[in-house]
Amino acid sequence: MKPSPGLFAVLLAALLCLQPLVLAAQDTAGQPEGTIAVTPDARTDQAIRERIEDILSGLDGYSDVTVSVDAGIVTLGGTVLDGAAQERLDRLVSRVDGVVEIQNDVRENTDLGARLAPVAQRFRDRLFQLVAFLPLLAVALVVAALIGWLGNVIARMRQPWDRIAANPFIAEILRTAIRLGFWVAAIVVALDILGATALLGTFLGAAGIIGIALGFAVRDTVENFIASVMLSLRQPFRPNDLVEIEGSTGRVISLTSRATTLLSLDGNHIRIPNATVFKAVITNYTRNPERRFIFDLGVDAGSDLNAVRELGLKTLQSLDFVLTSPAPAVWVDNVGDSNVVMRFSGWVTQVGAEFNKARGEAIRIVKEMLESEGYGLPEPIYRVRMEQIDEAPPHPAPEPVEEPKPKPAPELPPSEIKPDKALDKMVEAGKHEGERNLLSESAPRE
Repeated sequence: MKPSPGLFAVLLAALLCLQPLVLAAQDTAGQPEGTIAVTPDARTDQAIRERIEDILSGLDGYSDVTVSVDAGIVTLGGTVLDGAAQERLDRLVSRVDGVVEIQNDVRENTDLGARLAPVAQRFRDRLFQLVAFLPLLAVALVVAALIGWLGNVIARMRQPWDRIAANPFIAEILRTAIRLGFWVAAIVVALDILGATALLGTFLGAAGIIGIALGFAVRDTVENFIASVMLSLRQPFRPNDLVEIEGSTGRVISLTSRATTLLSLDGNHIRIPNATVFKAVITNYTRNPERRFIFDLGVDAGSDLNAVRELGLKTLQSLDFVLTSPAPAVWVDNVGDSNVVMRFSGWVTQVGAEFNKARGEAIRIVKEMLESEGYGLPEPIYRVRMEQIDEAPPHPAPEPVEEPKPKPAPELPPSEIKPDKALDKMVEAGKHEGERNLLSESAPRE
């Protein structure tokens, strides 16, 4: 939107009206206020001049300022070191009783030696003050060092921190907090000895701002660290446990301050951030050594389903690696297009047996047993109906097809379901690599 010329005219008129007020405010800045006496008095002028000279003689930087008073009008001359001293001079003179007007003709001194002389004097004064302050500073440093040393000694003690903490990682965090607390106390005591406790608030405020900024910058790292603390306390799994986390399945190698490392069943390392592990659904297959396997087999639709169920149940019960309690089970799960789906289940112990191998052996043995008893495991069958319009001679009767004879019961070889020790060796080797492992072999489970 383009501004109209009328708006510019109104703004210009307003500025012209305000200009005299601004100039008047600038002219009256630093000038005395109040009524002016009718009769001038020479003694009053002399008293005003002497009073102003006495005030300026007690202040640094006004030794070159001259003062003259006539009928209450104060005229100031000479030089000062900077503009701030010049403005301060107006404020001082305006407070003297009887001053009617101030003519400030004071200028800034541009002489290099005169400008540097106060700086050199201030440097010498501060140097002498520092030398006089050194003994007190030495006492403060010694006291702070003693407090920090005491904190380190207490933090290095094994008891009671190892007994209080759930694991070495938590104990180390506790020791670090003790050291930090003692060093903060050392700084506070040192500042109190020096009489500079006001600096502590500034220091803590700056540390808080820096901490907030760093917190946003390393938010993921802090989140992983806090999750590591919580996981080390809860111990939801132990080394070599078979777990599933966020769709990744493998044996637990280690839990560090940043990530959890798994060894997949294919021998690959999987690193999952601890923040993800802490919030994820964890399935621990090793926590309960007893585990159930399930598999499906389809039989002919015309088969005696009860006989199939009894045969499958008897076969599962005869396997030495299948537990008797909980007992195995067989049931009809579904009716397909060309078969009936039977579901078989059994329980195995994972102590001394590999779950996948046991399940595979159970499938093989049950399948061969059903086939040996004459129960077919058919593939999908489709019926095709063909209609013929023209009359055709009748087809000859089909020759009878002999029913297949049941196969004899197979001689089953001994089942090989022992766990593979190669993964155990890989997990054992990986537990001691890299950062400290926060998992404990003997810690109570969550």
